[in-house]
Amino acid sequence: MNLAITLLVAVAIAAVIGTVLKQNQPYADYVLKFGPFWFEIFKMLDLYDVYSSSWFLTILTFLVISTSVCVYRNTPHMLRDMRNFHEHAHQTALQRLAHHAQWQSGQPLKHSIDYVSALLRHKRYKIKQLDSKGGLLIAAKKGAGSRLGYIFTHVAIIIICIGGLLDGNVPLKIAQMRGDIEVETRRIPASEVPEKSTLPADNLSFRANIDITESKAANIAFIDFKDGYLVQKLPFTIRVDDFRIEHYESGQPKSFESDLAIIDKNLSAPIRQTISVNHPFSYKGYTIYQNSFGDGGSLLKLALHPLTGADSKAQEIEAAVKEAHPIRTAAGELSLEIADFRPFNVNPDPTGVKKFRNIGPSFQFKLRKANGVAYEYLNYMQPIEQNGAYFYLSGMRRSPAEPFQYWFVPADADKRPDRFLNFLAALNNPDRLNQVATATAQSTENSKNLPTAEQQKVAEFMIALSRQFTEGGNERISAQIEKSVPEAQRKQVAELYATVLHQFLINVYLSVLEQEGMDVTQPASDFDMRFFENAVNALSVAYQYDSPVLVTLNSFKHIEATGLQVTRSPGQWLVFPGCLLLAVGVFFMFYLPQRRLWVIIKPEGEKSSLTLAGSALRNRYDFDKEFELIRQDLTQKLT
Repeated sequence: MNLAITLLVAVAIAAVIGTVLKQNQPYADYVLKFGPFWFEIFKMLDLYDVYSSSWFLTILTFLVISTSVCVYRNTPHMLRDMRNFHEHAHQTALQRLAHHAQWQSGQPLKHSIDYVSALLRHKRYKIKQLDSKGGLLIAAKKGAGSRLGYIFTHVAIIIICIGGLLDGNVPLKIAQMRGDIEVETRRIPASEVPEKSTLPADNLSFRANIDITESKAANIAFIDFKDGYLVQKLPFTIRVDDFRIEHYESGQPKSFESDLAIIDKNLSAPIRQTISVNHPFSYKGYTIYQNSFGDGGSLLKLALHPLTGADSKAQEIEAAVKEAHPIRTAAGELSLEIADFRPFNVNPDPTGVKKFRNIGPSFQFKLRKANGVAYEYLNYMQPIEQNGAYFYLSGMRRSPAEPFQYWFVPADADKRPDRFLNFLAALNNPDRLNQVATATAQSTENSKNLPTAEQQKVAEFMIALSRQFTEGGNERISAQIEKSVPEAQRKQVAELYATVLHQFLINVYLSVLEQEGMDVTQPASDFDMRFFENAVNALSVAYQYDSPVLVTLNSFKHIEATGLQVTRSPGQWLVFPGCLLLAVGVFFMFYLPQRRLWVIIKPEGEKSSLTLAGSALRNRYDFDKEFELIRQDLTQKLT
């Protein structure tokens, strides 16, 4: 019993871990969540797959053996005890019980016997009478079902544990230990996965996932295992005829469901079934759940806006999600790898109102260099309002462990990034800069009276200052000042540089407005000046955006895919009845307590004497009250 209790506590602790810690995720997710050190510790303890870990299955095995031995040893004794009235109890032994009483009755022996028997039957006791040394012993009992509760509870534990062993991938672990299977870690087509990483269709138990695009079909699924995956063959084909998502007004997904067709060579026609969350479909012992949804290879029309060089003309391409596309940029040839596309992005309302709003489509991609280094980006299709102005958001991170750092590119009056990109192209155009710098030097109060050679030096200084700004932001200029200017003069020089840079950037910006056809002799509007401030802020951090192009989304054709989970769990047909049996057993144990009463009635002339005794296995407080009521009833009626 002590061993069984210890094992049950260990199973309970393991269940808590398996509930709190999400199971069977890719190892990379755990590394990001816990860090390399704790990842290795938890991996060594098999906490990422608790219910299939060797130590958990060993505990279940020992628990089955221990509980089975307990049931084997105690069941015969309990069955005999259920049938036994213990009618051979001696009066001296009964008087030593905690519950006992004796008194003289003024009633004849037969009357006393009849009344005691009737009272005990009324109290739902089964009775048995036996002659006992000049008198009569009435043995009574009720609640024999509590013994059945003990048997049911322990048998239920055995059944549930066996069900857990069946669904615990024991054959899979044994096959891995023997080297019969190998985990596949490469991201390759399923047709190229070797046989050693492929499981047969008659695999006893598994839990696998598969994403299927609308109108497509699959007869395999993927099991996340250790640091890779295994391919699980299915004895039938699943085809997705249609996938539907219902949204709230905010754009949040409300519900989603799939129309499936099960194609089996043993069927004359496909079985058609619609599944949704919490409404799976079972076929041949396999259960198909609606697990998730994702992109099924949406077609995107993208524009690649150069961020370097004097040309702001965008390159337009068509790309598909989950595919790589080579692109040519000023930094050389890169691989554009579209990872995901989302037609809706629901975020909390920035005004603080307790509601959500849809900020439109987004797409996630990587730009991979020839040396294999890749940075990840998350761009939104539509400009997003921030403090009364609109910005195109482009997030970048250098590794999946980092959060996205967003670059806010201001949108022009047409809610396009064109004006900002033209502004950036002008700052990257040496001829344009030289023209604006010369004109600025000739018109500034402090330099217009200088000789031409001196004005040219002022112009060159402006160009150099702007180049430092675009290549390294204000940090680059500050670093140059600290390096070349004495400390006592740094503040004054920094203010001078800021004034010169600001004036030069305004003149470059005005040249862009003039190129758009605006009359720059008139004062700029509030919108144009605010746009300038936002553009300068964006330029000050542009050097951190490690990409030669800004990728925007012009249009898309959304193709959806449903995420299905296919399981085979033969153990559930043991676990479910086992849980029911456990509930029945616990009910019998706690609500049908075993109670016994003994009444010895002896004749004394025309009267009789009575000895009442009782015992209970549990719920002593309730039995105290019941015993006292029976004693009072008998003493009142039989005195």
